[in-house]
Amino acid sequence: MTADTRNLPLRVLFCCGVTQNFFDLPRDQTGEVWQAYAKMLDAVHTMETVRVIGIMDDDRLTVGQSDGAPWTFYIMADVADLDAAVAVCNLYRTTPVGEYNLWRYGKIEARVGRPLKVPPTAAAAAANTNA
Repeated sequence: MTADTRNLPLRVLFCCGVTQNFFDLPRDQTGEVWQAYAKMLDAVHTMETVRVIGIMDDDRLTVGQSDGAPWTFYIMADVADLDAAVAVCNLYRTTPVGEYNLWRYGKIEARVGRPLKVPPTAAAAAANTNA
């Protein structure tokens, strides 16, 4: 028997960062990169195999390029399968920015897991302890 991925989605945290190439651009050229990010995010929202739970922008307390954590922004989503997660990451390779693609100015990594569900017996034990 195989698992039905519609009932058991993968929970994915897409960690997205802006690289130094973005910051090296003259101010009047950064708008084109922002437009590419908008197209990339729109593409994620329209994927049938992806349900975006939320996007968190970390730009107020994290300034400059992202070499890793902390990242610039995060996308939390439920996806049908690993191929759907790969498709989201692939948008950095395929979203055009002038003569380049988005991966020239940013990067993405995915953390794949599953929704956390507290077992009923643990939840009941915790409720009894607090009573």
